[in-house]
Amino acid sequence: MHKVALMDSRDAFVPLQVSPEVMCFCSMRRTHKDHSKWNYCFCSSPATMAITMCTFIISTIQGWDGFDPMDPQANITIKWDLLLSTGSSDTVKVTILNFQKYRHIEAPGWKLGWDWKGKEAISAIFGAEATQQGDCSRFKGQELPHCCDKHPVIIDLLPGAPYNTQFQNCCKGGVLSSMTQDTSKYGASFQISTIGSTASNYSDFVMVENFTLGLPGYTCGQPFEVRPTKIPVDGGRRWTQVLRTWNAVCGYSSFLSSPSPKCCVSMSAFYDSRIVDCPQCSCACQGQPGSKCVQMKETPPLLQQKHDPNEEPPPLVRCTDHMCPIQIHWHVKESYRQYWRVKMTIRNWNIIKNYSQWNMVVLHPNLKNITTVFSFSYASLNDFRTTNDSGMFWGIKYYNDMLLQSGNGGNVQSEMLLAKEPGFSFGGGWAFPRRIMFNGDECVMPQPDDYPRLPNASPLPFVYPFPLSLVFSTFLFLLFFC
Repeated sequence: MHKVALMDSRDAFVPLQVSPEVMCFCSMRRTHKDHSKWNYCFCSSPATMAITMCTFIISTIQGWDGFDPMDPQANITIKWDLLLSTGSSDTVKVTILNFQKYRHIEAPGWKLGWDWKGKEAISAIFGAEATQQGDCSRFKGQELPHCCDKHPVIIDLLPGAPYNTQFQNCCKGGVLSSMTQDTSKYGASFQISTIGSTASNYSDFVMVENFTLGLPGYTCGQPFEVRPTKIPVDGGRRWTQVLRTWNAVCGYSSFLSSPSPKCCVSMSAFYDSRIVDCPQCSCACQGQPGSKCVQMKETPPLLQQKHDPNEEPPPLVRCTDHMCPIQIHWHVKESYRQYWRVKMTIRNWNIIKNYSQWNMVVLHPNLKNITTVFSFSYASLNDFRTTNDSGMFWGIKYYNDMLLQSGNGGNVQSEMLLAKEPGFSFGGGWAFPRRIMFNGDECVMPQPDDYPRLPNASPLPFVYPFPLSLVFSTFLFLLFFC
């Protein structure tokens, strides 16, 4: 790095080639005293500058594609255990594990698919079923295989399935809980028997490829072999081992799931008479091509039509300025001597969908001081963070874990009590969350300038005339280069 130069320019961002060995990237700043314009330039060699910019762009794109900093290890893992191989037939146990803290799988559930590399077929299955049998004309005998498709699609059995068709950890209708909400229901498994393989023994087994989950936003990588799974028997006194094991990892991307947001946030406070609504056109705009909505007192004929229970119908919302299926309202309700109270309301504007096992993730710097949460369950999500500033809220079972469709009962509410730290203030929008997600999808927040404000007579926190980061950077520069 080279010495920083200060320049005067009318441009906001200016790249300057000082010499063949030095390139500077300058940004304009305005002082609070005399309103003069200054450029703060960061200079380096062109090669170093190019590597830095490429690294930043690549890491940013990877973050957009599916990386979640609040749950960096989130994934759905497909485990393929080869239990038995006789040359003419194979027996396989397939397990789906939802290793996501706050993103669950709703009804109609997962639809696991893959591609056979050969002419294999599923002769029998327990704990699940294939959606299509396919063409089994090449097989002769009294009973045809369960599925002969080149790309079979497997779905979970419904609760209450006949006992002779069940398998361990099955029959939940494809619904998987997040790991935070219910650790006993984040996995599913089934067993298949296959025929038509060309392998002579287990070492020659040909693994399937191109896994799919049949869920919006999820993509799966190719399977890779891992150490064989060990299974405890006799209460853990003995351990058995499968022949071979493969894993396939699937990740989620909200951009692949939906081209537009699915929720928005509105705000209010006891010290401001205004209600800051969701930003206009947060999820769509009325009259926009492909955007449909229903007036408040209108009953659409679509509600009287039958829908495929195995497919999720597209959202149909009430006509609002934001056009979002879900609206979350954050209200700063009261202030006490040592505590302050917040009311949270989640409203469903979707008139054809109920949200089961819903959850809401909040990023707020004061969550570490939560003392009581009413009517919601709560868990901290600070496993990979140095500060406790993120938490997850969800409904209480059999009470409000089902968010009903728009109309009477189409909302859930809760309040929470937080302790005040030394120097606590409502100024600067500090009482409002930095980020909110509903069912793992980012919600559109109002602009910070629109947040509820304290009255003019109330004391506001002191604002430094210069950013602290700029002061710190200048100090380091003077220390090392002057």
